[in-house]
Amino acid sequence: MTERLYYSEPYRTHFTANVTETLTWQGRPAVILDRTAFYPTSGGQPADRGTLGDVTVLDVFEGEVEGDGRKPVIHVLAHALAAGDRVTGEVAWQRRFDHMQQHTGQHVLSAAFERVLGEAGTSRAATVGFHLGETSSTIDIDVADLEMDDVLPVETFANRVIWDDRPISIRLVDSEALADLPTVEPPPDVEGPIRLIEIPGPSGADKPPLDVNPCGGTHVARTGEIGMIKIVGLEHRGEDTRVEFLCGERALRDYEAKRSMASTLAAMLTVGTWELDEAVERLQAEIKELHHVERGLRRRLLDMESAELAATATGHGRHRVVGTVWQQRSPDELRTLARKLAEHNGLVALLFSVNEQRTHFCFARADDLALDVNRLLQEACAQLDGKGGGRPQAAQGSAPKADVEFVESVLQNLEALLERED
Repeated sequence: MTERLYYSEPYRTHFTANVTETLTWQGRPAVILDRTAFYPTSGGQPADRGTLGDVTVLDVFEGEVEGDGRKPVIHVLAHALAAGDRVTGEVAWQRRFDHMQQHTGQHVLSAAFERVLGEAGTSRAATVGFHLGETSSTIDIDVADLEMDDVLPVETFANRVIWDDRPISIRLVDSEALADLPTVEPPPDVEGPIRLIEIPGPSGADKPPLDVNPCGGTHVARTGEIGMIKIVGLEHRGEDTRVEFLCGERALRDYEAKRSMASTLAAMLTVGTWELDEAVERLQAEIKELHHVERGLRRRLLDMESAELAATATGHGRHRVVGTVWQQRSPDELRTLARKLAEHNGLVALLFSVNEQRTHFCFARADDLALDVNRLLQEACAQLDGKGGGRPQAAQGSAPKADVEFVESVLQNLEALLERED
């Protein structure tokens, strides 16, 4: 059985151990040690990283339950070690301490939700899920549709617990002692002593502890080491709300990234950071006005362009046709131009545009003609391997991107078809 040093010495990063067993995991060499300070993935907390001798530890996890009822701790390695080797292990401290901050912060934040929202409402505001991620962590609270205004008092409460710098105690209790703690639910499928994490109430106050919970994770010794807790996101998930949060150095890095972004934006807009919201509102108003002006100018340009195109119409049988192939024109512009060209008596519009991903086409004819342009469009679809449809007066479609020369040949085929119908 492996002695798990991280339970009693979470601040320990160096240790010596013997390799008791070697194995292969997903094509990688792995070992089991007689003692380890490496925390395996468990209880929502990721595994430690580090080295055994000069070999990098890639992952650590618990194996299947063995005959003694315990799970072995398996270390996945970059290179193989031999059974019987004596090795010196080194746990990557920055990652370990980050996980200690996040996991202890979760205990504080979960307790804060129960104290602030649970006592104020009908729900316990209990934590029903926890995940410690590589960049942020989440807890699922059994309250639906929480908003940021609801959780900010919880965040304030949690940070005051941190600033109190309360000592955190860890103890092992048996099932009988656990039964004397009615607020603590025993963990499922756990045999033998149960590890309890306890965060006391305010110093000098005759009140119950803030938090007493079974937990096998690594934790800091005092709440002050968490640094701070910042809630950064909420996600509504049916009857629960997922709360995304950052603790300690993660919260500091997040603040620095947002401060840097705010300073950069303020410099670009030549305003103070405290004026950014007003500056953005002004920009939005200006953009809205420019879009209005741009739409008006575009309509006028399309009016002029359609008039110029109508003057270039060529005869094909008894029809006057405006046939054009562009590149990078939007389907909206094609529809607008086709509609405007169809306002000219006796005119047929056969318009194509070859864009980056698709070939678009739009056909229309004047009301004084009996031509069915949808039939022409189906012929274009057949030649371009496209799809589309519409009415006899107007139709549109699209096809995979094609060479401009080939699309021009399709247009010529359609014009020839009109001549043969004469």
